[in-house]
Amino acid sequence: MKPLAVAVTSMRRAWPRATAAFLLAVTALWAQTGNPGLHSVTAIRHWSLGNVTRVAVEVSGAFEYHSDRLENPDRVYYDILNSRPKFDNKRLFTEDINDPFVKRIRVAETTPGVTRVVLDLNAAVKAEVSVLSSPDRLIIELRSSAPITVPDLAPPPVPAVAAPAPPAPIPAAPVEAAPAAVVLPPAMAPASAVASPAADSTTAAPPVSAPPEKPVADEVHSPRARAAEPAEVATAAHHTAAGSTSLVRALGLKVQRVVIDPGHGGHDEGTQGPKGLVEKDLVLDVALRVGKLIQDRMGAEVIYTRSDDTFIPLEGRTALANEKKADLFLSIHANSSPFQHVTGVETYYLNFTDSKDALDVASRENASSQKSIFELRDIIQQISAHDKAEESRDFASRLQTALFAFSSRTFPTEKNRGVRKAPFVVLIGANMPSVLAEIGFLSNPREEALLKKPEYKQKLDEALFHGLSKYAEGLSHFQVAEN
Repeated sequence: MKPLAVAVTSMRRAWPRATAAFLLAVTALWAQTGNPGLHSVTAIRHWSLGNVTRVAVEVSGAFEYHSDRLENPDRVYYDILNSRPKFDNKRLFTEDINDPFVKRIRVAETTPGVTRVVLDLNAAVKAEVSVLSSPDRLIIELRSSAPITVPDLAPPPVPAVAAPAPPAPIPAAPVEAAPAAVVLPPAMAPASAVASPAADSTTAAPPVSAPPEKPVADEVHSPRARAAEPAEVATAAHHTAAGSTSLVRALGLKVQRVVIDPGHGGHDEGTQGPKGLVEKDLVLDVALRVGKLIQDRMGAEVIYTRSDDTFIPLEGRTALANEKKADLFLSIHANSSPFQHVTGVETYYLNFTDSKDALDVASRENASSQKSIFELRDIIQQISAHDKAEESRDFASRLQTALFAFSSRTFPTEKNRGVRKAPFVVLIGANMPSVLAEIGFLSNPREEALLKKPEYKQKLDEALFHGLSKYAEGLSHFQVAEN
């Protein structure tokens, strides 16, 4: 019994040490593998776009954050809650940036489960934040907050100058014999009565009266005045639908050339209706009709990315628009849904989104893209171009208004599917305002049947043209002067 008692006593003494060792091992393993309930801050990306610097903080899942700004030195920080940094298995991140707004980016886990992202700022910088998903990330936009100073354009004061002395009186010239009288035609007569030189000092010629003044109305309506009038007058751009003035409008830029892109083509057939209507054929027919309306009624030049059943890579479509220096880019597609009762039209512009429906449409339309994951950073930078996005949104709004007014006459109970944003590859490379119009659901049997009818397509073409022309009229343009 004695050896057994000794063994039990030894085990009791060793138990606390074993328990502590086990807990230490579990803690170490947890630290290495990470708490499964925590997200990871995996990357910090940044780029400069003219007067804006954007910083993207990538997180492995949905997150919440707190932020604040501190002075001396000026900096702003963002605490990503329920997360920890993980940069190539490193827990710290620091990068010096040669940027007018940001000096340095620093990342560390300040308290367990809280990752702090610190931006050391230059003076007079304001920060705006948005949260995006798919993937989850925090987008920080930095702009100058310094007031814009306008130079004083008033002319400098003119120094006082002493008035010149009055001229000395001119002595009267001796009277000479007058030459023969010369009779002036009325057009050459002086405006005021002038005494004709006399042959002797006692007889004066009668004064020559000035011709009567021509009425102002005659002067305005004379052929010479009408010839000087301009045939056209410039009209300033209106505000966008959001009530702002973009750089496009501030610079008075106009629409002279339009690229129309019929989606798909060749081996890429797009979607297909239950009765066999193929998207690539439908949108080509619609595009050619709309292009003719634009040429005939707007006088703008129209270029097609394809005018027959040819496959054009998505990237090549906007490359053509850029090469031709187009002012607008309109891509035309037909929609599809697993639910056959869905109908209607919708218009997209390029931007980030967390809408599942919009991402599903983008995924379907982007299937033929040749871009790789390596290009993601450049793609994000192109999507974030502010002024193009603002004008594209306004373009899409005008187009959707016209399309829905047309579609709702046929489907009065349908809701307006509205203007949507999504990352379409075909819109990413465009340097000009660009939109993608989904002109109907081929998956709906009734809408498919309507889209086969020439008279229905003609009304659809009119709606597309009306929306595009309404957008163009909102920009700076010329119009015939009124008499």
